[in-house]
Amino acid sequence: MFAIGAQAAPVPGRYEAQLCVALSDTAPTCGPAQVDWRSGQRVRVQLSDIVYQLKLHSSQLDVVLKQGSMQLDEFSADYAWQGDTLQFADRDKDARYELQLGARRKK
Repeated sequence: MFAIGAQAAPVPGRYEAQLCVALSDTAPTCGPAQVDWRSGQRVRVQLSDIVYQLKLHSSQLDVVLKQGSMQLDEFSADYAWQGDTLQFADRDKDARYELQLGARRKK
């Protein structure tokens, strides 16, 4: 399912996932997420009414965080794949993110 290398990414489709967020040195808070991995390395990660819109480039990603139509945050960050987990951080807020992809959902 994943390519090898710095730009590893799953094939487009919908996935079950878990998103973990840790602020400063606190333990991460994790929750179930629905992931829609689109062509062009665009990713929509939804947790309840919060949506993370990701755009992956060669070594960085752009993140837009929205609740409904209201934009809550926007930042760019370096990212890395650790197996089936996408890791990135918002250094300005000292927040670390891990998106753990699970099984690809059937239509």
